[in-house]
Amino acid sequence: MSLKPQSASPVPADTLRVAKAVFKKGNPYLTLHDELGPIFVDTDFTELFSKVGQSAISPWRLALVTILQFRENLSDRQAAESVRSRIDWKYLLRLELTDTGFNYSVLSEFRDRLMAGNVEHLLLDKLLERCRELGLVKAGGKQRTDSTRVLGAIRSLNRLEAVGETLRAALNDLAVLAPEWLQQIAPEEWYQRYGRRIEDYRLPSKKSERTAYAQQIGEDGAYLLKCLSDSEIAAEGQALGTVQSLVTLWDYNYERIDGEEGVSLRWKSRKEVSTTVPCIESPYDTEVRYRRRCGTTWVGYIAHLSETCDDDSVHLVTHVATTDASGHEAQSIEGIHDALIAKQLRPDEHYVDAAYVDALQLVKAQEQGIETVGPPRPNSSWQTRTDGAYNVERFEIDWENKQVTCPQGKTTRPWKEHVRASGDPYLFARFRKQDCLECKARHLCTNAAAGRTLHLLPQAAHEALARARAIQETDDGQKRYQRRAGIEGTIAQGVKGFGLRRSRYVGLAKTHLQNMAIGAAMNIDRLFNWFQGVPLAKTRVSHFKALEPA
Repeated sequence: MSLKPQSASPVPADTLRVAKAVFKKGNPYLTLHDELGPIFVDTDFTELFSKVGQSAISPWRLALVTILQFRENLSDRQAAESVRSRIDWKYLLRLELTDTGFNYSVLSEFRDRLMAGNVEHLLLDKLLERCRELGLVKAGGKQRTDSTRVLGAIRSLNRLEAVGETLRAALNDLAVLAPEWLQQIAPEEWYQRYGRRIEDYRLPSKKSERTAYAQQIGEDGAYLLKCLSDSEIAAEGQALGTVQSLVTLWDYNYERIDGEEGVSLRWKSRKEVSTTVPCIESPYDTEVRYRRRCGTTWVGYIAHLSETCDDDSVHLVTHVATTDASGHEAQSIEGIHDALIAKQLRPDEHYVDAAYVDALQLVKAQEQGIETVGPPRPNSSWQTRTDGAYNVERFEIDWENKQVTCPQGKTTRPWKEHVRASGDPYLFARFRKQDCLECKARHLCTNAAAGRTLHLLPQAAHEALARARAIQETDDGQKRYQRRAGIEGTIAQGVKGFGLRRSRYVGLAKTHLQNMAIGAAMNIDRLFNWFQGVPLAKTRVSHFKALEPA
């Protein structure tokens, strides 16, 4: 497909006349067109198309249709039908009333082009750029961020189902790649064992039988991989995604034992499986991850939404980030700040919850001119939870001489600088063993056989963390932080109105494109309400709840 950019044309006369006659009381899409004007132009997408070939449908129209599709939670077929049949869509897209639209498959092809060009962010960023030109959003001011879970478009599998289904998926792909070779090496019982989806079988209920079944699957998988490595199709077969998933899951769930008769496999118990290393949850979407947070578990992704929250302006979604579920929120805050700065939408104050607050990131944000407002996670040491005990706040730190003095007046040797496995720096200070053994307040300080040790943050991070904790303990700090609560309403709007919590597609890239389109769709609703003068809704309180004493 080739792209020959065309200049923006006005709304056709017949479409304008009919739309204004039908929607006398206003319509979101008519209002959006009249107030904002062109949001996308063909030249925004020039790099996605060839210079030769059949002419493509105007990508600026496809971008708008993609946003409208998620605003109304439509399938590709329904969205294409709306282009053909709805007057308000034709008005926004500047189409003749007699325009027959396009085949629904064009939308899928357009999404693929966006992801191939890594420009799915244009769906939201171009709308924000137009709003910035009109003064509806600007740098500075206040913004807030929160996250929610996004379920992957897969069926959740337990460990036994996962290994069985992964082997079945690999067999299916190899059957397409090399059917004759697979027919030669596959035992007859495999056709019964892996002929249908694993969850369709009645799996063993007894622990010993389930372990034996898992052992059988492991041996079958190892046999398949060995045959594949010795075959003529080794390179092609090992390049298959399902075969790579098979190798990863076997290393994760089985232990290799070297014996006199060769290498054998043993099914690991649940306690032996590493919980710190995320693993593949499904052969059909290898990017989804398991996560447990606040008593809720899911397999999928996390969506981070940021929005403006100044009192005298329209609250617009300014950024959407999507990560796999295993990534912690604190790991995303730096990327969010960098993205907002790149969009020329850097906030002066950024309101977040405790999951996003990290001491080192507090310092980095200050250097970028951003004040991160949020409650730091409390110190979880037993000294903090025991009245009168010596937590780290009770120690006097001499940053210049690299020494720490305890409440009893004893000092450490000069501390040493170290780096954690994550790459974060820290300072290691140790008190002399003899000083601690002779101390009368030892029971309030440490249970270690040696002297008390302290792991300290660098000075700037240590002071930033202490300052943030002190602010949150004041009444003014708590009152100021109440502004963050509004982002929960944004999350609820995205979940209930736009399907934010459930991915339509397989893979992180497609899920992120979906979330970008949802963010833009939410802004369409908010802009229409702003232009119409609709005030922000207040939190609903039942008649009975209103009777509660203050």
